[in-house]
Amino acid sequence: MGPQSTPDLSTVPSALSLSTVAVVGLGTMGTGIAQVLTRAGRTVIGIDTDESAIRRARVALETATARAVQRERITERERQDALSRFRASGDLRAAADADLVIEVVPEDYELKREVFAALDGIVRPDTILATGTNALSVTRLAADSQRPERVLGVHFFNPAPAMKLVEVVSSVLTAPTAVAAVTDLARALGKDPIAVGDRPGFVADGLLFGYLNQAAAMYESRYATREDIDAAMRLGCGLPMGPLALLDLIGVDTARTVLEAMYAESHDRLHAPAPILGQLADAGLTGRKAGRGFYTYEAPGSATVVPDDLTPAAANGGQAAGRPVRSVGVAGSGTMASGIAEVFAKAGFAVVLAARSQEKAERAKARIATSLGRSVDKGRLTAEARDAALAAITPSGSLDAFADVDLAVEAVAEELAVKQQLFRTLDKVCKPGAVLATTTSSLPVVACARATSRPQDVIGMHFFNPAPAMKLVEVVRTVLTADDVHATVRAVCAKVRKHPVDCGDRAGFIVNALLFPYLNNAVKMVQEHYASPDDIDAAMKLGGGYPMGPFELLDVVGLDVSLAIEKVLHAAFRDPGLAPAPLLEHLVAAGCLGRKTGRGFREYARR
Repeated sequence: MGPQSTPDLSTVPSALSLSTVAVVGLGTMGTGIAQVLTRAGRTVIGIDTDESAIRRARVALETATARAVQRERITERERQDALSRFRASGDLRAAADADLVIEVVPEDYELKREVFAALDGIVRPDTILATGTNALSVTRLAADSQRPERVLGVHFFNPAPAMKLVEVVSSVLTAPTAVAAVTDLARALGKDPIAVGDRPGFVADGLLFGYLNQAAAMYESRYATREDIDAAMRLGCGLPMGPLALLDLIGVDTARTVLEAMYAESHDRLHAPAPILGQLADAGLTGRKAGRGFYTYEAPGSATVVPDDLTPAAANGGQAAGRPVRSVGVAGSGTMASGIAEVFAKAGFAVVLAARSQEKAERAKARIATSLGRSVDKGRLTAEARDAALAAITPSGSLDAFADVDLAVEAVAEELAVKQQLFRTLDKVCKPGAVLATTTSSLPVVACARATSRPQDVIGMHFFNPAPAMKLVEVVRTVLTADDVHATVRAVCAKVRKHPVDCGDRAGFIVNALLFPYLNNAVKMVQEHYASPDDIDAAMKLGGGYPMGPFELLDVVGLDVSLAIEKVLHAAFRDPGLAPAPLLEHLVAAGCLGRKTGRGFREYARR
């Protein structure tokens, strides 16, 4: 690019003057963006060299607006007006009158560069050029353009009509007035824009794709099945989709492209695409659009999963018979122990709740009574069922009361020495054949098992907090766990209406091994001054459908707890990318632990 005169930035359009928008590329995303724009009163020029893509876009617009009329969101007159504002062409020169051009062609840099180079010779000098990339360099596209000050990124999320987030991406060359105009337009479209700098993945995908990549690697290592990985993240974190199903929706090839761009910049091994992504992409198994990816679908483009060779057999098929369980002992007096005891009692098991003193055990039962009372008040439980559950719980100040239980579950402090001592006691107290379970979320289950003379009877049962509400239980087998013990715990999970997922005895199991690196990477974004906690939380809630943003979640979990888990993961996997963010360590050292101390990443009113 040769020397240029200083641009006259006063001619950059305002949001109000961005009345005509050209959308180049009428795939799923381009069509969705066109729908949003026409509904908001903008004239849209849809451009695609593929006539069939233009036809599909028209049909999609007609169908979506007809559905909006049926749902009484718009009138038939408004529908006709919206459709009249859309015109399509196979020629890029149709963008000549556009105030804004949004490019949404496939994620190939040369293809995008060619589009931008052609547009330079077509559009008016004051037209803004926006790329919809989520992986390629906006700065590089701007530098190769004749109007770098008017080039930026505008990253919608799929499906564009439904998703509220829009990332407005500026390079060091972008004029602030251009950013302001597009940001204002996004607001006028009913979206929630956040302004971000140019780096692969930006905020939402920058966090999301690292997590998806780790899930793919976890599956590739055969640590857990695709069904269990997806169920664990949906039920354990409240996510709308599991990571492998989401990869199929996004496109395995697209995910690989995004990750390659992220790795080229970060050189973080967590961003190096898992080999299975390349294998699937090279085989044409790119997800839903191909009819097969991590899962198999009814047809290309279908969302309906159909059974294949990897689909688990029917429940209990070929599994060892379990041991009978009628009575359960729960060791501990904290929130988790009380919640687990409540779960078993409501399911009809006789429960012994043992604490370090009779008084603590009685207080724990009182906490359960309060919880059951709330369920009655909300109509979720009858008074009779509450009374039966309370009657099934026997509080005790000694583990000696576990002499006759069939299943003993410990829920004491997350300290290995404490748990090992408790398992030594359980080994002496519990009858032969009793199953001994730990609820640890981060410690090695086998270390608890080795503290006993019967390691074959020891297993992990990782409940999630609050136990009465959360459906997931991670069932953690060690290399020493007997088959019938595993079968017993899965059967018990079914009886207490929990969803068990199988995983091996390694740090973090499924959920924490995927969740906490994502949280740590969010902290690194703030540490590097790339984005604020508020913008990152908004991005993940609006762009990823997460129930809580990462900083909201960190403050709820506790920064000290999060740091401890990060340290365990880093020590176990020795990956530099898993090293705790220094900012997290500094906040913990300063006593800023989240909601429980009144300050973490945000400040909270003291109770």
